[in-house]
Amino acid sequence: MKSKLIPVVLTAALTSVLTFFVAAHFNRAVPYFGQAISRSLPVNYAAFDNSKTMTNAPVANFEQAAASSVKAVVHVKSTVKARTVRSSDMNDLYSQLFGPRQYMIPSQVESGSGVIISPDGYIVTNNHVVAGGDEVTVTFNDRYTAQAKVVATDPSFDIALLKVDGEKELPYMEFGNSDDVKLGQWVMAVGYPFSLDATVTAGIVSAKGRSIGINKQQSDAAIESFIQTDAAVNPGNSGGALVNTAGQLVGINSAIASPTGSYAGYSYAIPSNIVRKVVNDMVKYGKVQRGYLGISYVDNKSVTSDQLKQLGLDKTEGVYVTGILDNSGAALAGLQKGDIITSINGQPVSTTPQLQEQVARYQPGDNLNVAFVRNGKAMTTNVKLSKNISMPRMLGAELRPLTQKEMSQYDVDGGLVVEDLGNGLLAKQTRMHKGFVILGVNDDRVRTLQEFEQALSSSKQVQISGFQPGYQGMYYYNLNNVSGPGDQQ
Repeated sequence: MKSKLIPVVLTAALTSVLTFFVAAHFNRAVPYFGQAISRSLPVNYAAFDNSKTMTNAPVANFEQAAASSVKAVVHVKSTVKARTVRSSDMNDLYSQLFGPRQYMIPSQVESGSGVIISPDGYIVTNNHVVAGGDEVTVTFNDRYTAQAKVVATDPSFDIALLKVDGEKELPYMEFGNSDDVKLGQWVMAVGYPFSLDATVTAGIVSAKGRSIGINKQQSDAAIESFIQTDAAVNPGNSGGALVNTAGQLVGINSAIASPTGSYAGYSYAIPSNIVRKVVNDMVKYGKVQRGYLGISYVDNKSVTSDQLKQLGLDKTEGVYVTGILDNSGAALAGLQKGDIITSINGQPVSTTPQLQEQVARYQPGDNLNVAFVRNGKAMTTNVKLSKNISMPRMLGAELRPLTQKEMSQYDVDGGLVVEDLGNGLLAKQTRMHKGFVILGVNDDRVRTLQEFEQALSSSKQVQISGFQPGYQGMYYYNLNNVSGPGDQQ
């Protein structure tokens, strides 16, 4: 019986084996011997091959850049010593009986960051970090603290240069070319936020040539052409480094846009090409050597629709020349009112910040190639930058910004003092006196000459508001046939 079954079993086994191999031959997709079944279940949609596209994609890696950058960024502390001040109000009874009241103002410390830019101890930071300080100290990454000397400051650029003496081999950061910074490029912010140890954050460049008006709080001749990023920057980061993936300094972090005072999405850095020019001037001359074209101007992205119509601006990208200063480089080069400047030395300019950034890179006496459009025709000329410009007498009067002491005395955050009424509109159409403090034009608050010029250019009829020191209440004066000169460079 067993002998009869053996052929049957062998035949069945042989048939099964042959069937298995034939099926495998015609169906290669069948997994066998425990092969992972997920191999036959792809998860990419619409024929998208993720492996092919991602292998060549650049990946931001800041490991080396961060390791070197934190060594070249320092913690800056500016201390205002405690002091006693006297009240200037002699009208209260106590002051009349016992003399001026005295108040003790405690010491205050401003904290920020700085970047070592040379092995012998030069450090760049923001002006607002050290402004008004009696003593400045810097703490290095290894926690060594040293006294720093303020070499020079410039509020219009918001840049200050410090020097630590006795150092020869400090780790420092090399300047990169901020012109090469592109939108979407990865960058890293290095600083000391909230007085923490050196902190690194990363983000991308979201815009260039940004002006947010913050430097106008320090200077009437403010220059702003910020690199905007979404790298997290908080209080204490001011003066710190904006670094590219190669570890080069491409900007000095200066400001944040925030309703709360802390990081809320965007931060702003001064381009390294401006920083390098400013600190070189400070080392060589002790102050910034600023050149001027000798023009007043507006750009068609910042003016109102009424101004566009009034000036007759078209859609040409550029900066519109509203006036030429006598005997300036622009006048000698043949620029005229109505010209639209489109580039400086081959660098396109379509906004005021871009124009200011390009001119700010050069010295008085330098020649700039200026491309412009006149009556629809593209033209070029060479303009020699002058050392300074004299502000025109606006409305026929000589004006100046309030000093910090005056702002504190009058409890205002800015304004203009009428130094000389002259014989223009203010003298002819108002009963204003010398010393009058201008605070507003129409419904706009004005704190600086630049804001005043911009407000005047908005209408032919304006109302100027302000006060006369020594008299109570606000005064309002209406003016007709007004024409403001616009910004100047």
